[in-house]
Amino acid sequence: MKLFRKLYDWVLHWADTPYGPLVLFLLALAESSFFPIPPDPLLIALCLGAITKSWRFAFYTSIASVIGGMIGYLIGYEIWPHVDSFFFKYIPFFTEKTFINVLEHYQKSGFWYVFLAGFTPIPYKVFTIASGVFKLNFLLFLIASTISRSLRFFAVAALFRKFGPEIKTLIDKYFNLLAILFFILLLGGFLIIKIIM
Repeated sequence: MKLFRKLYDWVLHWADTPYGPLVLFLLALAESSFFPIPPDPLLIALCLGAITKSWRFAFYTSIASVIGGMIGYLIGYEIWPHVDSFFFKYIPFFTEKTFINVLEHYQKSGFWYVFLAGFTPIPYKVFTIASGVFKLNFLLFLIASTISRSLRFFAVAALFRKFGPEIKTLIDKYFNLLAILFFILLLGGFLIIKIIM
């Protein structure tokens, strides 16, 4: 919990610097393809620090996240053909049969997988990379990513624009409980991935 709090505080400290919007953009971009820390805490802090710029911060975050998602897609699309034999040979549950099974699911419901991951605590980066691996139609991927990521970040901005500092006080007061809830949701996301795949 202390480590999570330190990471949270580290992310938040950028809100007090002139580099806050740039770091928010880079964080959102990285989180969509490989980085573990979501941009939401920094987005929240920036919205609280400049309520009138909330929509602008949400826009930056959405654009960066979609670009990061495209990078994740590219990682899956380009790198998978070079490493698939390793997975099939050395990862016990990852057989070619399993791969084909997941591919069939992805071809049917890939849009909704990306949409759900983009809007919820389910790890979005897993699905951006998977979309490239399974060669999900890129236009569908882009539409699902743009809608879900925008809904998520503009919803955060709207919430803090509406309630402002009251919510920050609530977060500080119940941080440990909220952190536990976050990890439960994250774990639930991984369980959903396991069920789907």
